[in-house]
Formats: sequence, structure tokens, C-alpha cells
Amino acid sequence: MFDTADTIVLYEELAVEDVLPLRWDGHAPHPAAAAALAERNLQVLQAWDALEDHGLVEKPDETAPLAADIQRLDRKMTLLLGLVGQLLAVNRPRPQPVPLRFNARGALWRAAEMPPAVGARGHLEIYLHECVAQPLRLPAEVTSVSSAGEVKARFAPLDDALSGILAKIAFRRHRRQIAGRHGPKRHD
Repeated sequence: MFDTADTIVLYEELAVEDVLPLRWDGHAPHPAAAAALAERNLQVLQAWDALEDHGLVEKPDETAPLAADIQRLDRKMTLLLGLVGQLLAVNRPRPQPVPLRFNARGALWRAAEMPPAVGARGHLEIYLHECVAQPLRLPAEVTSVSSAGEVKARFAPLDDALSGILAKIAFRRHRRQIAGRHGPKRHD
């Protein structure tokens, strides 16, 4: 669906590209609920950001007295989060995952069902992680729909906190992608 360019961009900004469950909710956003929606979206993004694998900034000191305890606690938390995710999946079925590219300005995805019409207003619900129960719910307007079912939507302007977290996550993923491509080469 997407090109294989090095930099993932949408609406002239870095974007996150993934395969995630999403749903188009064709109910137009209610202006009175904007503040509550922004607060909930901020909490969802903060939870997702905390669950993202950032990698270690520096190698832990294995001789530190608490290093082994911290590693055991980390493994237990990872296991617990996985179990919670499985329980959520059973009790709250999610939409089918689809290829998706998004940032603070908008989204591009392939509709699993009948795509919304150009000009349709509603919410795009993106389920970011199996351990985050609530979806990111962004007010949007559909700007184009291709014959192959690719939908492009522009989000209503997001507040600075939401935009900042999305930009930070997109940048980190981009940086990891570059680092993975240019990682150490083996000489056998």
C-alpha cells in the first residue's frame, strides 16, 4: 500500500506507519466534548508512549546491587501487560488491523470495509496497543478515497501536547528505522 521510501511522511510531516486496528466512526464530533476528548486522547498517547520500546539509553551496570531485581521486575511487568492485553482482546473485540500511516495532521489507511465518502466528518479510532483499552479518537474529515479503498483524512487541529507526543513517537520510530538499516555490518 505504501511506498518504500526511507522517510515516512504524511501531510509534509514525519508519520507513524504500522498495522493497527482502526475504525471510522461517522458521527460528527460534538464541539462541547472537545476538551474531554483531548484529555482522554492525551492519556491514551501517554500510555502508548510508555509502552513503546525506547531501547536502553545506556547499558545498565550489571554489578549494581539492584540491576538483577530491576530486570526481574521488568520481565514480570512485561508478562503482566501481555496477560492484560489478552484479557482485553477477549472482552473487547477490536476491528481488523489494517496498514496505517498517521501523524498529528491526518491519516492514510486502507479501508477494511466500505470506505467513507470524501467530505465525510467523524472520528478515526486507532487502537494503538493491545494493553491500552481505549482507542485514540481523533476528529477528522475524509479528503480522498482511491479506487483501491485507500482513505486519506485530515484531523481537526490537535492541541500542542497531543501534537508533541505524536511528533516525538514518529521521530523515534524514524530514528530506529534508520539505525536498524545502518546498524553494524557483519564480516564473515
